[in-house]
Amino acid sequence: MAEALLSPILEQLTTIVAQQVQEEVNLVVGVKEQCDKLKSNLLDIQSVLEDADRKQVKDKAVRHWVDKLKDACYDMDDVLDEWSTAILRWKMEEAEENTHSRQKIRCSFLGTPCFCFNQVVRRRDIALKIKEVNEKVDDIAKERAKVRHLSMMLSEETFFPNSIHKAKGLRSLLIHTTDPSLGAALPDLFKQLTCIRSLNLSESSIEEIPNQVEKLIHLRHLNLASCRELESLPETMCDLCNLQSLDVTWCRSLKELPRAIGKLIKLRHLQIDGSGVAFIPKGIERITCLRTLDKFIVWGGYEKESKAANLRELKNLNHIGGTLNIRHLGGGKEDASDAAEAQLKNKKRLLRLGLGFNHNQDNGNLIEGLQPPPNLENLTISRYEGLDLPNWMMTLTRLQELRLDHCGNVEVLPPLGRLSNLERLELTLLKVRRLDAGFLGIEKDENASINEGEIARVTAFPKLKKLEIWNLGVEEWVGIERRVGEEDANTTSIISIMPQLQQLMIHQCPLLRALPDYVLAAPLQELEISMCPNLRKRYGKEMGEDWQKISHIPKIYFYDT
Repeated sequence: MAEALLSPILEQLTTIVAQQVQEEVNLVVGVKEQCDKLKSNLLDIQSVLEDADRKQVKDKAVRHWVDKLKDACYDMDDVLDEWSTAILRWKMEEAEENTHSRQKIRCSFLGTPCFCFNQVVRRRDIALKIKEVNEKVDDIAKERAKVRHLSMMLSEETFFPNSIHKAKGLRSLLIHTTDPSLGAALPDLFKQLTCIRSLNLSESSIEEIPNQVEKLIHLRHLNLASCRELESLPETMCDLCNLQSLDVTWCRSLKELPRAIGKLIKLRHLQIDGSGVAFIPKGIERITCLRTLDKFIVWGGYEKESKAANLRELKNLNHIGGTLNIRHLGGGKEDASDAAEAQLKNKKRLLRLGLGFNHNQDNGNLIEGLQPPPNLENLTISRYEGLDLPNWMMTLTRLQELRLDHCGNVEVLPPLGRLSNLERLELTLLKVRRLDAGFLGIEKDENASINEGEIARVTAFPKLKKLEIWNLGVEEWVGIERRVGEEDANTTSIISIMPQLQQLMIHQCPLLRALPDYVLAAPLQELEISMCPNLRKRYGKEMGEDWQKISHIPKIYFYDT
């Protein structure tokens, strides 16, 4: 719509100006300036209308404003058409004059001044109409200055509209473009739009944020997510004392946060996951109202150790909630006392915790000090080199998801079956050789506390729905008797194991020979086995000796690679 409406007008204006503007300036003062302004207005309007067309704007107020712009375009079209027609008539009159040159010489005293006077009047009339249309557009632009929220989607071929600088009262701005020229436009933009509260430049091609960002003194939210070419953030950003959220997730080229980030005492959300940020700057402990810190990197090198925060700086950040991933544990000088000083257990809003180690030493003492709050729902431990998993793991009674990844020295698993809310369990690259009753959390003396004549019901993994096992050297996965305590007929335990298990995935466990009966009796909906030759031989379709034990499962997949 915008292209069909404006392209002919712009083409017509360019043609007319090229032919006539110099003469117009000589005859009517200010015509050239009005023409230049008209062209600039047309380009700005074209950008706005294209944006509105792309997003199919439905807001009534915005649609009304866009309709006014379209009306102004039609007025421009009328004026330019009148001007073009006048030029054509003048040329026709001049041609007619030339064909009657003898008469023109005889009548020149009276005819030529009259002819010139008519041209001047007509040209002045057109110039006034151009000025009138420009004033109309200016009035519409003033309405735009009242706009509080603006979203712009610009193609690489579209010029960044300077008219946006007129929207002085803008509160929120989203610019979506891959045009690298956006970076050059930002300094002036920041100088002009100082009332902005929310700025979203995500997925743009900017390489840096200019120092002029300090002008945005009212800024609360800055979204730079997925700006993959962004390399630096200025220290002046730390003067944005009202900033509440900063998102630099997936900014792969960004290596550091501003050194004085601790000055942002109102910051509530700092998201850096997926970025190239190598460490958290010192001073983070001053931001005590921080609600979101999705990643904390412990610096393991000496080059920037003086700039990097220690685990201890997490101590006062007790409002952190949601997800926290701590990376490179054990790679620096931090010890068990530093871990304990972080006081993760006091962060009651924390629901998901990732502990990533450096794979280079026994971290047993360190991990014990990183006890999370008891209401944690999701825990991942990766590259841990200790022999034993932390004692506090079994206190996480609300845990729903547990991942143990590349914990290469762990030979014995704790009684995970006692985690009553666990729904998903993933075990990858552990040294475990046997999965038995200890893994289930079922002891041999289940009847010890049962009174005569009573029946105890014991359930291991009561809510587990998905179990994934990857690259384990496990040889035995043993079952357990359904009834325990047969030595005393007066007391009985009835044991239920994984009564809700729906998905079982076993990958690269070449030594595993069989699945326990309690797994085969579970209500499985999907069984996936890859690179487990013994299991394939035993349970392979129709050919395996125990195919009938799994044939009832709706989805069965065997892979050799």
